[in-house]
Amino acid sequence: MTWYPHVTVATVVENDGRYLLVHESSDGRLVYNQPAGHLDPDESLAEAALRETLEETAWDVQLTGFLGVCLYKSPYNGVTYLRNTFLATPLQHHPQRQLDRGIAAAVWLDYEQILQRRRQLRSPIVLQAIEEHRAGRNFPLDLVYDHR
Repeated sequence: MTWYPHVTVATVVENDGRYLLVHESSDGRLVYNQPAGHLDPDESLAEAALRETLEETAWDVQLTGFLGVCLYKSPYNGVTYLRNTFLATPLQHHPQRQLDRGIAAAVWLDYEQILQRRRQLRSPIVLQAIEEHRAGRNFPLDLVYDHR
């Protein structure tokens, strides 16, 4: 069997001190996560981040920066993820849009509310990404490029 990491994207969307999270089903439990998902064929990382955010939250967003790359092995399923996290601001909500299967709701939470749900976060990298954003970490988008 050939091992390979699953390439994923995530988006930290902040507005007025609140963060857009998804309340989703994962490995048999309800958890909170940034809008996130797998890279599709023939798609850039930025395109994947925009698509996943819209599919999971019904929000169009504008990418404003790149937070970083994280390698994470899930203790729940043993899968290794190579997570590319973007920063974004909200542009437009589409309340009639159906959310992806497995998404219970898209919610706006402030930092204290997220800390209160720490045990319900999908992984430690959810809080880590928020704390890195709060600390001012923000790389230019041209750090990530596409050779297509």
